[in-house]
Amino acid sequence: MRTGLLVLAALLIPAMAEACRTPPHAATAFANASFTALPGCVGQALPGCRAKGLTGAWFEAPTSRYAHGVLGDAIEAGTLRAYSTDAAADSCYAKSVTLNQAHVFEDIHPRLADLDGDGRAEVITVRSHRTKGAQLVIYKDVPGAHQLRLVARSPYIGRANRWLAPIGAADLDGDGHIEIAYIDRPHLAKTLRIWRYKDGKLREVASQPGLTNHKIGWDYILGGIRTCDTPEIITASSDWSSVVATQFDGGALQSRDVGPYKNRKSLENALKCH
Repeated sequence: MRTGLLVLAALLIPAMAEACRTPPHAATAFANASFTALPGCVGQALPGCRAKGLTGAWFEAPTSRYAHGVLGDAIEAGTLRAYSTDAAADSCYAKSVTLNQAHVFEDIHPRLADLDGDGRAEVITVRSHRTKGAQLVIYKDVPGAHQLRLVARSPYIGRANRWLAPIGAADLDGDGHIEIAYIDRPHLAKTLRIWRYKDGKLREVASQPGLTNHKIGWDYILGGIRTCDTPEIITASSDWSSVVATQFDGGALQSRDVGPYKNRKSLENALKCH
């Protein structure tokens, strides 16, 4: 199981000043906004009711039923859980979704982003099928519902042990709609794919080969989206020789080298605006 200090899911909604009560979580130890994963938790995010809807998400129910091991071990997650503010203004509780035996969540951590502009975050993550491989999935916190609702998904890659590595979500072309970027099979196809989330549906709008963000066995995913003057997707070249920045203008992708790839810090530094 991937252990140690885990990455926070990105919270794109402004924090409210007043915190709220949070229920205990047996698999997690919290202290001063930092945390260490304990047995039973694959991924997590900091809880706390700071906005309407979802404020944090994490994985539970570790399972070995999908022995791919691309993220360093053969343990994945069977349950996605998220804190929601729906119960009351000063209290929060968890909503969840538990997968059937054919699926697992094959990801580092869930990602939270307001994809439709309603002020409530959706959850973006990777779901993998035992024979069909990975797909990007989006879950929504529907007021009044007791479980997270699957609202959109990309097609399965189509074969077991084929994976995709998420990059991030942003309005890449300035049209008012959010695009989600990931690398399709970062060890094989090494293809950047861009999907637009609009009217509750995902539609692929661009793709480009020759890029990657993960090596087999890493328990982390490199790169992301930086927004300096314009949003740029930061990845590595397919041969890991250079750091690449890619822009999407609504029709085509344009990439440029921004420096050599030496180690993990090369991509982490490229995400900063200088």
